[in-house]
Amino acid sequence: MAMLSNLDLIRRVPLFSMLSDAQASTVADAVIKRRYKRGDKIVEQGKKSNALFIMLTGRARVISTDVRGREVILATLQAGDYIGEMSLIDNEPHSATVQAEIQTDVLELARLDFARCLPENTPMAYAVMKGLVQRLRQADRKIESLALMDVYGRVARSLLEFAVPEADGQMVIRDRISRSDIAKMVGASREMVSRVMKDLEERGFVETQDNGAMLIKDRLATLG
Repeated sequence: MAMLSNLDLIRRVPLFSMLSDAQASTVADAVIKRRYKRGDKIVEQGKKSNALFIMLTGRARVISTDVRGREVILATLQAGDYIGEMSLIDNEPHSATVQAEIQTDVLELARLDFARCLPENTPMAYAVMKGLVQRLRQADRKIESLALMDVYGRVARSLLEFAVPEADGQMVIRDRISRSDIAKMVGASREMVSRVMKDLEERGFVETQDNGAMLIKDRLATLG
């Protein structure tokens, strides 16, 4: 299979789908393709990268760390998501670290090229704003769950967010999620999350299959 050109890759990214041929060619000439291994940091909390990163493949987690080194997982990013736009807009350091969970390929667009694209393309600017609003809504939901829900509710909501529908209508989590990761998502100890997960399985809300996938029952939504 022939290697895809930068222009081919640009055309596959939703954020750049509204660019004209000339604009797409300009962006394609400016982007750099980078590969990150599992555990590599794409951007780091408290630092500036002065670039926009668009995920082509892979998976990454958004992590916030306090002064005592405690971590909270804020979100999981997939192909098509982009990283670093807030720092580019307000010229402030990154508010969180984005770390590759598996091998992840990205396109890197430098600040000057990003700034040149926005004024020339209103739909692209709108897409960036829409992405920011979606992340704000996600942050609002996390704040709400931390403030109003018990650990059962927070765990249930996190599992529901990861679940995807199968052809038969069942909700399934295909990627393995460790108890430690769930604990960092919901602001609880690993031991507490392990007890909650064991109870949810015993009560039939979730079912772990032989291949490691997790089947989510409809009634879990009553907890989250």
